[in-house]
Amino acid sequence: MTYQLDPVRGRLGTARDISTAPETPFADGLPLRRGDHFGTLPLGDPTGGADGIRWREQVDGKQIYPRVSIDRDVTIKMSDGVRLRATVIRPANRFGQTALTPYPAIVNINPYNRAAIDFIDHALHVPVVSKAMKTAAGSVDATGTAFEGLTKLTQTLAGGVFDVFGINRTLVRSGYVQIIVDVRGTGASHGKWEILGAREQQDSVEILDWVREQEWCDGKLGLAGWSYSAINSLQGADKRPEGLGAVFAVEGCDDIVRDIYITGGMPSAFIPAWLSVVNVLKWLPNPSTMLRDMVRGDTLRWASSRVKSPATEMGSIGWGFLTARDPRIHDDPYFDERDPEIDRIEVPTFTVGAWHDLFSHSATGIYERLDMEPGRKQMVVGDGYHFDAGSGYGGDAAPPRLDVLERAWFDRWLKGHRNGVEYYGPVTMLQQGGSWTSGPSFPRPGMEHQRLYLSDAPSGSAAHAVHDGTLSSAPGLHTSSLKVKRDLRGMISRDMTQVTAGATMALGPHFNTDARFQEKGGLSFTSDAVIERVRLSGALNLRLNVATTGHEAVWAITINDVAPDGRSTVLTSGALSTANRALDHSKTRYTAEGAVAKAYHQLTRHHKLPVPADEPVRIDVALTPTDAVLEPGHRLRVDIYAASYPRYLNVVPDLLKLRGHHQRLVIDPKHPSYLTFEADLPII
Repeated sequence: MTYQLDPVRGRLGTARDISTAPETPFADGLPLRRGDHFGTLPLGDPTGGADGIRWREQVDGKQIYPRVSIDRDVTIKMSDGVRLRATVIRPANRFGQTALTPYPAIVNINPYNRAAIDFIDHALHVPVVSKAMKTAAGSVDATGTAFEGLTKLTQTLAGGVFDVFGINRTLVRSGYVQIIVDVRGTGASHGKWEILGAREQQDSVEILDWVREQEWCDGKLGLAGWSYSAINSLQGADKRPEGLGAVFAVEGCDDIVRDIYITGGMPSAFIPAWLSVVNVLKWLPNPSTMLRDMVRGDTLRWASSRVKSPATEMGSIGWGFLTARDPRIHDDPYFDERDPEIDRIEVPTFTVGAWHDLFSHSATGIYERLDMEPGRKQMVVGDGYHFDAGSGYGGDAAPPRLDVLERAWFDRWLKGHRNGVEYYGPVTMLQQGGSWTSGPSFPRPGMEHQRLYLSDAPSGSAAHAVHDGTLSSAPGLHTSSLKVKRDLRGMISRDMTQVTAGATMALGPHFNTDARFQEKGGLSFTSDAVIERVRLSGALNLRLNVATTGHEAVWAITINDVAPDGRSTVLTSGALSTANRALDHSKTRYTAEGAVAKAYHQLTRHHKLPVPADEPVRIDVALTPTDAVLEPGHRLRVDIYAASYPRYLNVVPDLLKLRGHHQRLVIDPKHPSYLTFEADLPII
């Protein structure tokens, strides 16, 4: 069934005269009456309109309870005997006495050690200072200056994501209980870390069962989190546990392989760096319970668990890089077990992503796979990375802060408040090159597939590149061979910022919004300047005719918006090693004319194809979905690189196959290279 929002009233279903229908049943079976929610929320308002103002006032205003009671010494025993450690936060009166009334419980399960979460909580709740710090972080705007990237990072503090990630005191004071659990084998929990594996997923279900049976829980449950804990929340929801009523997931993932582990068949530098951080954190005891743990013998059990797996997965990752024989260097059932089954989720789910997040494919992919009507599913996608989730939220013409959206979401689905959040969005996006918008779908309505061909004729706009080519509406008439070499310019690029989760954006525009330095090592193909405003929305695919003197090659791609002053800003990206070019046709999407619209590659060891030396082969490079606008005078550009380190790495056996090779893009009218994308108007 296809669902859409009435663009006039923002209701779900087909349009009709609501004056003749005083009651309309919604998805939860309760009647929805006119005036049940605050104000009017027109489709197309990313701020939430009058409802959004009310949501913010409810968070920033006086709460039911003045304080919270925090128990950091809670043990939850799993069915296999392993003890998980948790923090329980409950409402309290002004004397600090815990409220006895049972409330809905919000569960957050993550591997980053509750001691770190406690540190963040204390830092954000220093009297007077913390409020001033958040206000300052949200008000400083250095757009257009050398500090633009740094400001975007600091604005994250005011965007509400740390309340979703850690202890949300305001949410608890409004009448909730919050439970934060160290993942098995991390933090103070015992056992071996299994990195989102089957036993860890079973833990999530058992944790929810335990929470629901506690006297302080009224039986209604929510799952929330950022990054790993967002993935964990989606995994828990796909098990359909009893009592679960809603999910709020910030920057989660539904395809770990293609998003970050082996994008295009190549490992990422992020994974070993991230594994190192979590493995270090899991060795740090929680100071709030250290003495009691020693007396009870928990410290000994905890240490024993750590000794059995001192550096989880680090050895296998290293072995995989050296030999390419570890299954985690290829797509494998190991990953199938860990990807959330999004289409099994039944409860209302709110997802937040970013166009250049580590999990950029999943930014829109999760929403697309959720099998429920819009309203019960919501998607917000910003123009950022991973560490800056929520940056700019709560500002003029922007979505409400993430803590505000989380509160409204859980109030609606766990408490039954008619607050209008089901009419928000359902698809709210920061259009690259444009502004925040809300609409009924992604891609935007009115998009049509288009194709632009790569030609060796100069565009006159990229003299700094290895080759300045053209994007045209028809294949060129001549055959040519364009060489491109590997270099290290990817270390100063948006690729670098994406693989560092956004950390390097503070180093200047070349790491964030200006790709001209990286383009000095690539082949560029640029369209004419557009005359009218053109919107791009949806997936993109780049078909290339390529050759190499070796037996393997790496192709890194970006699609850019080129401003009249020459600044080239990456809109989306992708990569593929030539040996991993085999398509899974059952999952690949095609246009009506039969062209590949979104490639889905077979990235297993057994599906690798031979790469013949000096013989052209055709490859399809999947680019992450995006939403962008080209203003009059701007151009669309395709950049092609032979490498982009450290975002895309080669394992040692593949490095040997390279043999100091030269890569070539073969421009051939009989086998044209072209970009397939969706737009509302022809670019040329």
